[in-house]
Amino acid sequence: MSLIETKQQQVEATLRLAPVVPVVIIDDAKAAVPMARALVAGGIPAIEVTLRTPAALEAIRAIAAEVEGAVVGVGTVLTPRDLENARQAGAKFAVSPGVSPKLLAAADDSDLPLLPGVATASEAMSLLERGYRHLKFFPAVPAGGHKLLGAWASPLPQIRFCPTGGISLAGAPEFLALPNVVCVGGSWLTPVDKLKSGDWAGIEALAREAAALKARS
Repeated sequence: MSLIETKQQQVEATLRLAPVVPVVIIDDAKAAVPMARALVAGGIPAIEVTLRTPAALEAIRAIAAEVEGAVVGVGTVLTPRDLENARQAGAKFAVSPGVSPKLLAAADDSDLPLLPGVATASEAMSLLERGYRHLKFFPAVPAGGHKLLGAWASPLPQIRFCPTGGISLAGAPEFLALPNVVCVGGSWLTPVDKLKSGDWAGIEALAREAAALKARS
C-alpha cells in the first residue's frame, strides 16, 4: 500500500468518528483542554484547531497531550512550515482551505495526513489524480452548497467530502444526506462567547446535538 493510500485511510477513519468536525478558532490556549474534553464528552472526538491565532499550536499540543479520546487536527494549513509545525505539535491530521504545489509536495513527504480543500470539480479531479479520495469542500455554502456538491456525486463517485464553511446545525442535514459526504465541518460547536466564558457544559450540549446527526455515506 502506498503512503498516500495509508494516509487517506487515516483521514477516512478520522472523518467517520462523528458526523461533525468542529472548526475551532481559539484565542486562549488555557481553554483548549476543557473545551476538548467537553466536545469528547458530547460525542465529538475529532477536533480541528485552526492556525488563525497565536494560541493555536499551544492549544493543539495541550489537547494532544492531555485529552483522552480526542483526535486533534490542525486547520488553515497554508505552507509546508504550517504542516511541519502541526506535526511537531502532535496533530493527527491537517486541513487546508485549498492547495498549492509546495504544500502538496510537503504533504507527500510528511507522515501527517492532509485533508485538502477544493471549490471546483477541476480541483477535485487534480487531487484525485494524486491519490486524494477525501477532500474538504470549502467554502461550502458560498461555493454552491449542497446542490453543487450533490451534483458531483455521479461524475466523481470515488471522492468523499467534508464540506465546511457557512454550515450550521440546521443546514448540516442537507449535506449529510448526500451520498458523497462523510461528515461536515462547523464552527457552531465552539462559539466565541462560550469559549470566553468557559461554558463547557454549553459546548458539551452543542456537541451532543451535533453527534446525533446522521451521515448517509
